[in-house]
Amino acid sequence: MDGVVSTVGPEVDPAWIGKRVIGDTMLGCGKCARCAAGNHHVCADRFEVGIRGGFAGALAEQMAYPVVGLHEIPDSVDDVAAAMVEPGGNALRAALACNPEPGKSALVFGPGTIGLLTAMFLRVRGVDVHLIGETEESLEFARGLGFHATGLSEIGTGAKYDAVVDGTNGTNIPPTAVKYVEPAGRLVFIGIAHEPTRIDTRDLVFKDVTAVGILSASPGLAGAIADYASGAVDPRPLVAGTVGLAGVGAVLNRDRSGVRGAGPKVLVNPQMAS
Repeated sequence: MDGVVSTVGPEVDPAWIGKRVIGDTMLGCGKCARCAAGNHHVCADRFEVGIRGGFAGALAEQMAYPVVGLHEIPDSVDDVAAAMVEPGGNALRAALACNPEPGKSALVFGPGTIGLLTAMFLRVRGVDVHLIGETEESLEFARGLGFHATGLSEIGTGAKYDAVVDGTNGTNIPPTAVKYVEPAGRLVFIGIAHEPTRIDTRDLVFKDVTAVGILSASPGLAGAIADYASGAVDPRPLVAGTVGLAGVGAVLNRDRSGVRGAGPKVLVNPQMAS
């Protein structure tokens, strides 16, 4: 969830106090060439909040946070949408990597949180989006959001798309994605498989394809906030519900009996009793 700045250090503008903010999850060293170039999310010595470098996670009661990592949340973005800024930043980067333009087409593998958000950011930019999933439940949810969503077997082998996005962890998806991209098109990889995957680079060369990997929401956070604030993209339908700390274990074990919605995302509010 978002937080509120309660105090600031001696060299920080006190105007930050009381502001609703979200924090970048990737915090670079601030000294290396990558950080200087604005690529702090791939800094070799970066902190990953709650994951790497011993930096406390967002479920802590309070966090000390560098001001360079904060993004103010406008009043038009409520707490639920604010909690979706980080996945939104990832998805926006994936969508922009597709080189979206009105009238273009995109195939998105994976109707989960990232895949659906990517599809939303593409759609608002005029792209015709087709989602591919495995379960009828996830496909039906995507259809409820107005997307064309099917299983892979339902699209012809000759179908081609201007951009193809892999938002899954399937080892078979990357080589499959190459088959469906239009020559001179874009391949975007944001999903991470559990084991190494294989792509025949000759397919990329002969198609003159641009392949892009996406790591981190960092460069997309401000854009995601802007799209949420304007109402262009509303991430809230993707949230099935919110649980307290006591409910986290069940959700991680795929027991969603404590949430009512069908969306792929479950939020955690440590202030909830259960």
